[in-house]
Amino acid sequence: MIKIELHDTGAAVEDVQQRLAALGYLREEQVTGTYGEVTANAVRAFCQKEGIPEVDCVDDKVWAALVDAGFHLGDRTLYLRMPYFHGNDVVELQRALGALGFACGAEDGIFGAYTELALRKFQMNMGLFSDGIAGAFTFAAIRNLHHSWEGKASGEVSAEYLGFARAADVLERNALCLFGTCEFTRSVASRMSNLALATNPASKLISAESLSVAPGADMMLVHIVLPDQPTPEAVPRVSYEDEATLALRLRAALDAVTSTPPRIALELPGTMWQDAGVGRSAQHFAITLLDALCSALASMDK
Repeated sequence: MIKIELHDTGAAVEDVQQRLAALGYLREEQVTGTYGEVTANAVRAFCQKEGIPEVDCVDDKVWAALVDAGFHLGDRTLYLRMPYFHGNDVVELQRALGALGFACGAEDGIFGAYTELALRKFQMNMGLFSDGIAGAFTFAAIRNLHHSWEGKASGEVSAEYLGFARAADVLERNALCLFGTCEFTRSVASRMSNLALATNPASKLISAESLSVAPGADMMLVHIVLPDQPTPEAVPRVSYEDEATLALRLRAALDAVTSTPPRIALELPGTMWQDAGVGRSAQHFAITLLDALCSALASMDK
């Protein structure tokens, strides 16, 4: 582009000024189409904020930074390509995913492999087609969860999501049917049910094998699965990985449920936890899943 500098006038100057005004560096009445000292000072302030060399003109680097800064989440479809997408909308996507428990690495505003992987995990978690493309459905899901990520730093986990959370009132208020489709996952479901009943005999969280009648339409179905076990495409599927953010990701999945009866899937990493045997592994998964599930339900009640 042609460098824009002091005393220049015209539509290009006005475009720069409008971008600066949208970012808060100029007032609307200062958008005049004339590049004076006020505009030059605004450009210098913008450069300082963006961490690029401070200049009082608009060259290729400043213009590219202005364009990047003007994008907002949902302005364009984002996906992995070369050269990478970059801009403020990518930062907003990375920040939202990180706050929801899907780490993207650094919030660098670059849609690279780590961001695509986090996006795919989020889409699977929400029961969306996991294609790694941030389009209309993905943006809608993120906006619907705004209360869970707005104003929170990436990786910030609220205390309400963590810790020993098998509160009696949570177990009494929420009717859930836990089930598995193989011996190991059925064992985890049964152990979760037993732990819940031991915490509160009036618990409504029970395994399918303990039910004497079919679950009602308002009973949440929680399917415990292994990585190679399929689930219906529209069912939110929450990966067990990263125990610290499990409750956050469960909360997001519960918010996304639209089916009748409501249903989610919890995917275990396998049948072995560290070097523990099968029984100890099943017990570990049962405890951590139950804690995370109750934490997520408790946060929704609030």
